[in-house]
Amino acid sequence: MYSLCTVTMVSSIMQCKMAIPLFSLQLRHSIIPHLVTIGKYDGSHHCLTAATSENKILIHSPHRPEKDISYLNINQKITALLAGKAIPNDEKDILVVGTVGSVLAYNVDLNSDLFFKEIPDGVAAIAIGKLNSMKDPAIIIGGNCSIQAFDCKGNEILWTVTGDNVRSIIVMDIDLDGSNELLVGSEDYEIREFKDDIIVDEISETSSICSLISFSTGRFAYALDNGTVGVYDKFRRVWRVKSKSSVNFLEKYDLDGDGKEELITGWSNGKVDARNSITGEVIFRDVLSNSIAGVVVGDYVRAGKCQMIVVSIAGEVRGYDSTSLKVESGVQTNVIHDLLQKRQILMSELNNYTKASNEGQGIPGDTRLITEVSVSEETIEPCVLLTLSTNNSMILKAVTVFSEGIFEDETHVVHPDKECVSSELKITLLPPKDILLDIHIRAFVGSSVDNDQFHVFELTRQLPKFSMYLLVSYPENEDVPKSFVKFRLVERVQRLDLWLSLNFIVPQKTPVKTNGQDFWKIAIKSLRDSSLTCVTFEKEVMLIYSLNINFTADIVQTLASYLNLDQIDSLAEFPKVLDDLWESIQSVKTLQQNAVKLNASIADSSALLKNLIVQAEDFRLLDDTSNMEKCLNDIFHIDKQMIQNHQVTCENHEQLLVTLKKINNIIQNASRLRVNNNRTDTITSYRQAVASENMTILKKLIETGNK
Repeated sequence: MYSLCTVTMVSSIMQCKMAIPLFSLQLRHSIIPHLVTIGKYDGSHHCLTAATSENKILIHSPHRPEKDISYLNINQKITALLAGKAIPNDEKDILVVGTVGSVLAYNVDLNSDLFFKEIPDGVAAIAIGKLNSMKDPAIIIGGNCSIQAFDCKGNEILWTVTGDNVRSIIVMDIDLDGSNELLVGSEDYEIREFKDDIIVDEISETSSICSLISFSTGRFAYALDNGTVGVYDKFRRVWRVKSKSSVNFLEKYDLDGDGKEELITGWSNGKVDARNSITGEVIFRDVLSNSIAGVVVGDYVRAGKCQMIVVSIAGEVRGYDSTSLKVESGVQTNVIHDLLQKRQILMSELNNYTKASNEGQGIPGDTRLITEVSVSEETIEPCVLLTLSTNNSMILKAVTVFSEGIFEDETHVVHPDKECVSSELKITLLPPKDILLDIHIRAFVGSSVDNDQFHVFELTRQLPKFSMYLLVSYPENEDVPKSFVKFRLVERVQRLDLWLSLNFIVPQKTPVKTNGQDFWKIAIKSLRDSSLTCVTFEKEVMLIYSLNINFTADIVQTLASYLNLDQIDSLAEFPKVLDDLWESIQSVKTLQQNAVKLNASIADSSALLKNLIVQAEDFRLLDDTSNMEKCLNDIFHIDKQMIQNHQVTCENHEQLLVTLKKINNIIQNASRLRVNNNRTDTITSYRQAVASENMTILKKLIETGNK
């Protein structure tokens, strides 16, 4: 596809509605982004709830004007907040508060704790709902590579691991089978669907997932750290848009009263907008003076219907409903607006064609843009090489390449110097993760570098999942990695060739060794760390030799997905991984002991500090300056030591989280070496073996998946 263009500004009128707030108020507190919720704690009245910068929970109850604001003090940094119904047969909402090391379920109406749990992995996301096999609602929390669920009494009813730190969790029936699944967004760019604690599907995105929100009929919306917002229908993307600002909150609300919920997005630049969840069209926008902290839905003014409530980080609150919308004067209808815009673009393009024809600046009609994707080790840094060229002598004046997740600003522009312009351009690509990527290319092609008009070729290429790996010649036996996974596979080698071409960049002279029937060998070199992986298939036995358990697990899972295998019982040996696991377990034990000692030391220092403060005050009243100075000097030194101990405690906690993440990742990857329906029991066995430091069972679990 190509067109002739010059730089042309196309005027347009945005078809959306400005908003008039239904009400507004000030909370007079700084609110932490993402930590806003709303609940009916008495079963009848909605109360706005938010975490403040002082690590307090602010509860605003507009139905109690005499005491509309109350506080709940939290002694740790608040990281997650949600209100919802978790007690069976009770219409009252409870409040769940997550911190860096604990979770608190709190009954606001009775001013009492339902339960308090220490969570070493921390709490980054909370959801409340019934999962597939649960009769009652569960409180589900996501943390450092782990997911846990508790009942309203604090009993653990689910624990599993996921690929990276959890950022967002929602409960919804995505496959419309009548039972809920769990959708988990994490820092490794993945959205995973869990049925109970089994991963049944996953989507790779281009940045960390920061928010998820469910709609009816199997649709859900997502937001990424890079400013992307979009909607999936089941696991098919419907639309997405991207902004330079980051997303702070997602919510759903029928703002225009048409019976269909819109996607509400709160942005870091203070903008809040509503989009049609099917088309992505903006139908409403408003701008607050500060970044949006949260958006919730509830009947805040007791009008008999819910309002959309927007909260800024400065504590400003605005409410909207369908009566808040006002159509801007002079806005054209969608049809007329679109037709006028298309007409202007086509007229501009026609004028360019006419000018190019008259001045002889055109290009031959059979000119084509040729693209080639290859893997190169000859560059300064090993990379994926995108080569663009024309099929004749036409030159490439400039090229823009757009791809989320590869370039820092997502768009890469290549504009050679005038003397370097030719009919070929090479562009280096460095995908940071093993995911499918779309590369959108726009090339400016002309007959001469002196022309001021160029034909624009637009096309899209897709990089395979394992594009940062090079197929090399199979090594000698002594160079083959010793760690391996082995399983039986009844399949034709031609299907393995198709799997290879779908997931790797295969050169024209392929180094695959095969007899075309029951023998197949490949060697794969990573461009990131130069590690080698060897895959052999012979007489219905598949062997994958690699020191990288994560890449090995990826190969097993992609093979199972492509070949439609629902059962792979493998035998694995990864001695280095086992050693790393044992070392991490011992490290966790040491770090936990250090934490106990440091906390005891801080507690002793605090008690001593209180006594010294009392003594110093007594000496002041007695006008005993000498002893008062001694007390104050002791207070200064103890306080200095406590600050140092606090810094050591923070460093110890960070190291503990890193080590726990490493353990969870090993468990996750080891469980992915197999494909079966026993993942629940397997992960539970891993957890029990880690807790009891039973290396014999851990070794058997990694080897066979069973005790």
